[in-house]
Order: sequence, then structure tokens, then C-alpha cells
Amino acid sequence: MSQHQVSIAIIGGGIGGLSAALSLLHAGVDVQVYERAMTISEVGAGIAVSPNATRILHRIGLAEALARTGVKTLAWHDRRWDDGRTLLYSPVAGVMETAFGFPLYHMHRADLVGALLQALPPERVHTGHTLKTFVEHRGKVEAEFENGAHLRADALVGADGIHSTVRQKLFGPEQPRFTGCVAYRGLVRAERLAHLDLERTAQIWMGPGKHFVHVYVRNELVNFVAILEQDAWTKESWSDRGEVADVLAAFADWHPQVRAILSAVDETYLWGLFDREPMARWSVGRVTLLGDACHPMLPFKAQGAAQAIEDGATLAALLAPIGARDVPAALSQYEALRLARTARVQGESEANKIRHHLPDGPAQEARDADMARGGTDFAAEAVGWLYGYDAGVPVPILVA
Repeated sequence: MSQHQVSIAIIGGGIGGLSAALSLLHAGVDVQVYERAMTISEVGAGIAVSPNATRILHRIGLAEALARTGVKTLAWHDRRWDDGRTLLYSPVAGVMETAFGFPLYHMHRADLVGALLQALPPERVHTGHTLKTFVEHRGKVEAEFENGAHLRADALVGADGIHSTVRQKLFGPEQPRFTGCVAYRGLVRAERLAHLDLERTAQIWMGPGKHFVHVYVRNELVNFVAILEQDAWTKESWSDRGEVADVLAAFADWHPQVRAILSAVDETYLWGLFDREPMARWSVGRVTLLGDACHPMLPFKAQGAAQAIEDGATLAALLAPIGARDVPAALSQYEALRLARTARVQGESEANKIRHHLPDGPAQEARDADMARGGTDFAAEAVGWLYGYDAGVPVPILVA
């Protein structure tokens, strides 16, 4: 490390932490990642990589990996829950490249994590490191892990998820809020669905109190998510096993295509959907937060990972040109640049939950009529603020 190079420690080896590390490394910043698990892996699930994230991933060397493992979805196809009627069909493949310069992919989360890991030098990723404590001392952050290891860096970034240890130590304990929804998810091999002749679109089936999504995430794999409203949830996990019979019963009166996909499922996982109110601040001195640690959001705008990837790109752009003494000011600028944008995405994700789950009646009819006129947050002209944004070229703003 050169005398003036800034050193950054990232706590958390998920998509947000790994992509931030790669953005920082490409910007010439010395970075190390510390993950509590002994191995970094992802439970099988799909992910949308929209142009605002793709442009960053291309910039840090992942264009070939995305093209090889991702699926270019043809369109967003919104449908009615019972008769399958098309409510809206919004082309994606080709349209995204023309409008924003970069494609939109759907892919397996494990494929994205694998590409990030392969791009990072292995000596920069440390597994089996559970954060115990940290303190700012003499212009550095000093941290200790449960395994006895220590680190000393110019800044520490908490990318450790909705249950962030870093967040709790900065701002105190606070439970995430249950959003009143649970989700069953899983993967089905495409050959088991060949009789349905599924189009390569992201199909969103909307109905009273629930909705259903299916999309190809590999040529041979279809990802599904079935989201239902529920009064309470007692724990939070990506890996709680669900019962196929339960989700089949929940969608028993839905369109035959929905039931056929669920009937082909061997196993499903169930998780409660949680978020938090937008935070007033993310940073204290030389410590800040990233991704779900500071802005967890519902998946109804498919932006959770994309916003974490944006966080890392902005952080890298701000930290690359500075010296160690300027780190606190850079983290304040990072927070100021990201707060309003991520809060807007959180809010629109919450609004989509309501829109997707309207009971049949006047409000649902008004929604359907609006969609028939082309009113949608997926149309290129409506998502320019989101998909056209380059988080790696931040415009400085005044910080009080």
C-alpha cells in the first residue's frame, strides 16, 4: 500500500460488500472483506440486475460474466390472477440498452456472487471473521473479531445485512419491522415446465392479497416467488424451508399456469419480508453502512442488490482521490448523496406492495385501466431516474 492510499475494511461478504470491494479495488483503494461465514455462498434465488447496476458491474470487469450467466428478459408482463389477462406488456431486451446503454439481466444470485468472488484477489476476502467490536482511535478504526483477529484501517464499512452488527454498535439496537408479507421462493428446472411454453418474460401475476412472479434465471432454470399477506412473523431467514402444499393451497383458485408451476416444485423456502424506516444518517466518523445494513427494502421494485451496488460505486468514487485525513468528510458526502435516492426506492417498493395486492373492485379496476394506458414504473420513460443513474460519477452536494 502506498503512503497515501486509503485502507478500507468491509464487514460482510454478500453482493453489496463484494461489489463495493471490487469498485474500491478498481479505483485504487486498498480494501479487505471480512465475512462471518466459513464459506461465501447464496441460497438459490433469482435476482434482477438492472441497468443502473449493470453499468457499474461492467465498469469493474464483469461484463463477460453477466453475459455468460444472465438471462436478458424480453419484457415485464403483468397479468391478472384468475383469467391471465395481460394488464401490461413492457419490452425490456433491447429497450434498456437503447435507453440507458446497458442491459437488464435476471440471474441466479449464486452466479453473481461467484463472478464477484472470482474477480477479487482471494487474499482480500477473509471468511470465518465475526465482528466483535470496533473503536476509532488516532485517525484509524481498530476492530477485533471473535476468532481473535484484529484489523486497523482508515474506514470501516458495515455491509452486514439487515441484522447489521455495525449498525447496532453505531446507533443502538432496533428491530426491523415486519411488512405484513411472506414469500415462498424456489427454482424449477425448465424441462419440467416445457408443456407450458413459457415466454422469456418476467411475469407478475397480481391478485387480492398476494402476487406471483416467475422468470428464467438460467436457460435451464425458472425462478418463482409467491408473496402472500400475513399478520405476523416470528423469525427472519433466507433459508426457512416451506411446504409446497401450503403455497399450492394459497394459490388454489389462481390461473392454471400459476398452479402448474407450483405443482412442478420439489422444494420451496419461506421467508418473512422486513424493512426499516429510512435512516436519518448512516455514518459516524470513519464508520459507515451500505446496502441492507442501512436501507433494507421490499423486493417489489427489484432494487435491493442494485442499490447496494450503487452504494459501493459512490463510495469508491469519493474515497479514491483523497488521503486518510479526509475520510470522515468523504463518508458524510457519501451519506448525503445516497440517503434521498435510497429512501425513494424504499418508498416506491412499499407502494408496489399495495398496487400488486389490490382486492377486486374499483381501485383494482382503476389500476388496470392505468396499466392498459401504459402507465407503469417499468416503462423506459418512467424509470429513467432509476435506471439511467450513474452512481460511480457522483455530483458533490453541500453537507451541513
